[in-house]
Parts: sequence; structure tokens; C-alpha cells
Amino acid sequence: MKISKLNKHTVLKGGIILDPINNIEKKGDLYIKDGKINSLFKIDPPKEANVIDCEGLIITHGFMDMHVHFREPGREDKETLNSGSMAALKGGFTRVCVMPNTQPPLDSPESMRYIIDRSEECPIHIHPIGSISKGQEGKELTEMGEMIAEGAVAFSDDGLPVENSRIMRRALEYSNMFGVPIINHAEDLCLKDDGVMHEGVVSTQLGLKSSPGITESNMIHRDLELADLTQSRLHVPHVSSSRSVEHINVMKNKNNNITAEVSPHHLFFTDEDLTGFDTNLKVAPPIRSNSDRKALIKGVKDGTINCIATDHAPHTSEEKEKTFDLAPFGMIGLESCFGVVNKVLVKENKIKLNKLIQLLTCNPRKNLGFDYDLFKIGTQAEITVLDPNVKWTFTKHDIFSKSKNSPFVGKEMNGKIIFTIVKGYLSEIK
Repeated sequence: MKISKLNKHTVLKGGIILDPINNIEKKGDLYIKDGKINSLFKIDPPKEANVIDCEGLIITHGFMDMHVHFREPGREDKETLNSGSMAALKGGFTRVCVMPNTQPPLDSPESMRYIIDRSEECPIHIHPIGSISKGQEGKELTEMGEMIAEGAVAFSDDGLPVENSRIMRRALEYSNMFGVPIINHAEDLCLKDDGVMHEGVVSTQLGLKSSPGITESNMIHRDLELADLTQSRLHVPHVSSSRSVEHINVMKNKNNNITAEVSPHHLFFTDEDLTGFDTNLKVAPPIRSNSDRKALIKGVKDGTINCIATDHAPHTSEEKEKTFDLAPFGMIGLESCFGVVNKVLVKENKIKLNKLIQLLTCNPRKNLGFDYDLFKIGTQAEITVLDPNVKWTFTKHDIFSKSKNSPFVGKEMNGKIIFTIVKGYLSEIK
């Protein structure tokens, strides 16, 4: 990857400008002056402008991921904010939100400030998600107001669910005062019962402890009811089961404060892919059945699920080389994201590219109350340039994360990131 300072006058020439907000997909040029959007289509740049040939490419908003784990502070051997940023750029992401299950957890105003200060040194925009409970113990709420003042954009104990319904209700009520969402890791740990994969025929054949889809949907149903009771904002992360999609769909028809995400791996794999005992496929919630996968795709099509989030979760090779039972949950996913979701949703299931771009750009920004019209004149340039048609094979050389725990190595992708522009820099993706 080559990163260079953006020229004072930069023109993206001859590409298809895809505006996911106004549903515009039209060939033209985009002029960036002093790092800001100056004009689209009808442009008048100076002769000394740096012209970047985008013929045959899509020019669109910079991707945003609401759900990543960068492991800093505490486990910098797995990922740092800077290495995670490089992985994000590779995947076309100009902005991410980091989950708080670090060591120690991000559960104080000081920890929010740490992330904000460190992110200034990184090549993308990074926002902290604060812990719901102190120490992520699920017992006592954090100082949400003070954490928001220092940069928290949402609250979650992700990695662990908030099991206590009273605490969850109070979290929703308190966060509602500030207009930020609660993001609860939806797994009923009693039902999960140390399961390491989806409960079904395959788990029986493999002899692995398993957990049923209701492990997730039971918790989601509770959270949806509490969000409705409190009229608070709830974002449902990494939806994986058909019943969960049903619950979310029903509640979204009653409450417009509900949003939901799906991760690329739940759209791509099924539990049958675990027959090789690849520990990179050990994730929480688990890879489920093909009927669940189809329900997720349908949920994307009908708007029940409104954004894509990778749940990028780095682990060291030593950790993932353990037996399936003992290996940690999680896989990386930033670098492979677009190639996966474009293949599954656009190429195989005929979802329009514009809709996919919405799932990756304006929708996650809307979910968190961010500015999302990135083509507005005068806006700081956050641009992703991509080729939606190229076929390629994902390899370890495509991984910029410090960790290499990707099950997509060796898989064929559809669509590739070519350039990103963010923070006044141009990244040429190799």
C-alpha cells in the first residue's frame, strides 16, 4: 500500500460517481481542493491538478465499520490502532468504531480520551465505543455522560452480554438521555452452555459442544422489548439467526429506533464449512445453517438489517493453533469485506450495488448520528474508489492486520478496493 499526501488540487477522473444518498450512479469527475469536496461532474480544476484515472471504477463515500476490535490498549501483540487502521484502508474503510473489550476495558472518560488522542496519529478516523458496565462485569453502569463528553459514540460490553435485565434497562434509559445507541452482544450464556459452534446435524457429526440459534434470538427479543419500553436506541450487532431477523423485523415496524448489522462471514459461510475444524471459523455468535444464512440475506434485502460490520477480531497464530474447543472466538475481516459482500449480495443475490454501498457508508453513519452526506460541497474528503467486477483470490499477502486469522484465505472474491482518500491522504491499494 502506498500512502501519499493529497495534492492541493486532485481530480478523480472518468469514474462512475455513486451517490448512495441520492441514488445517483453517473459517469463524471470529482474535484478535491485542499482536502475538501469542491465539485462533482461539472468541474473546473487548475491545470496543475493531480489527475487520477478512474476509468471503469466506482467513486463513492468512504466505508465505515461500526464494529471492530483493535485490541489496544493491552493486547498490542494482536492489533494496534495503527495496524488496524492499515487493515481498514486495505478494505476501503475510512472510519471505524472500536469495541471496548480491551485490557483494561474502555470504561472511563480517560480511556475515551486515550483512543481519541491515539487516533489522531492514525491514517483513518477512529471512534471509541464505551463499556456499558464498569469492568464489563454487568453489575454497575459506567459514567456514560462523562464518556460521551470525551468522545464515546455508543455503549457496549461486546464480547460479553449484559445478562441482567435491570442493568440493560437502566443502560437504555440513561443512554437515551444523550441520544446514543446501546449495542448488546446477544448471547444467552445459560443457553450457550460453553457451545463452540451452531447446534445442528454438523455439530453432532463433529462431536463439538454447540448452542442453538435461540441462544441469540432469546437475548435479542429481550433487548428489543426493553428498547420499546424505554423508547431508546438499540443497535443489534452481528445478527446470525433466522429467528433473530424475525424478531427485529417485527419490532422495527413498531419502533424506528432499532438498527441492526450483519457480518460478512455470516453471509458467506455455513456450519458445514466447519468440517475441517478451521479455528478461524470459530466465532461468536457462531456460523449457522444455510437456512439462517438465507434469512440474513433476505433481511438485508428487505431492510431489516441496515448495515454491514466486520466484527474484525484479531488473535495471534499461537492462540488459533489450539484445538477447536480451546481456540478463542473471532476472525479478522476488514481486508476481505467488500470482496465477500459484493460477491454474496450483488453478484449472487442480485442486490443493487447502490444498496450495498448504503450498507457500508451512509447507513452506519446514520445509526450513530454522524454526518453522512460525504459528497456535500465543502466536506472533508472521505472517498473509496473500487472495481466492483474484478475477480481475485484473497491471500495472506492481502492481510495488513498484525493477526492473520482469516478463513477467507484462498477464497475467490468479487470486487476490489483501488484507492481511499481520508485525512488529506491518498492510499493506493496494492
